[in-house]
Amino acid sequence: MLSLIRFLGFIHSRWSTLQEEFNKQKELEVLMQKERVHTFFQPILSLEKGSTIGFEVLNRPETSTYFPTTEQFYDYVSSSSEVFMAERFLRNLSFERFAEQIRTSQRHKDHLVFLNIQSQVLADPSYQSGITLDLLAKHKLSPYQVVLELTEKEAVLNKVQFERMIEHYRQQGFRIAVDDAGTGYNSLQTLVSVKPEFIKLDKSLIRHIDRHIEKQHLVELLVEFALQTDTTVIAEGIETLAELRFLRCLGIHLGQGYALGKPMDYLDDGCMPIVNSAVQKQIV
Repeated sequence: MLSLIRFLGFIHSRWSTLQEEFNKQKELEVLMQKERVHTFFQPILSLEKGSTIGFEVLNRPETSTYFPTTEQFYDYVSSSSEVFMAERFLRNLSFERFAEQIRTSQRHKDHLVFLNIQSQVLADPSYQSGITLDLLAKHKLSPYQVVLELTEKEAVLNKVQFERMIEHYRQQGFRIAVDDAGTGYNSLQTLVSVKPEFIKLDKSLIRHIDRHIEKQHLVELLVEFALQTDTTVIAEGIETLAELRFLRCLGIHLGQGYALGKPMDYLDDGCMPIVNSAVQKQIV
């Protein structure tokens, strides 16, 4: 009798899991079919010149029953069997909406486009076959404008195959950025194997970096690595003038964060705050 009760409990638990998975899949399909996704563009600035060099495209789905937050939506997508379909949809949406913005603001037509992707999506035949190039041509965009941000934090199991895929995209003109750099061993391993054109320092490293000597030492090491490998460093999540001032003194090339420009639903050049000793005394 006890065994039967346990078995029925297992069946009920399994059924509930399958039902939830089915509901999430249907909700994802509805979000894509009706394009219930808001697209935002956050500027990336040169910390030396203060000019905008490009934008990161941020796609945020409408709040729904099974995806109450953006994080939960992307967590599901990255681990589901729908990852290729969802990523294709988001990629197409990003290019389409960026191109729409350029048509109304030609001064941004040559800016870089930073696009987040899951690393396993690089194996998607529609990426490798040239469909992405055709899509870019349709919207009058160049692959040389596109920076593919690798967001997957898991270790790359087949490094040889992964490096070949990366080289394939480089030959097409795309550039590569490693996101969340400095957050763990896997991200550092990815820096070595991928040899990216851009390193994006995780915002957890940037927060209050002016006060934390351990963070300063780690960022200094990453900057030194970047200088030796001819890689451009981007500091993410800059929110205070103190952080900005320290990063500029450290020689960080590019920056992104609320102190420079918030994500907007249109292309809006960021603004470099005036940072000097007087301001520093006021904010520390």
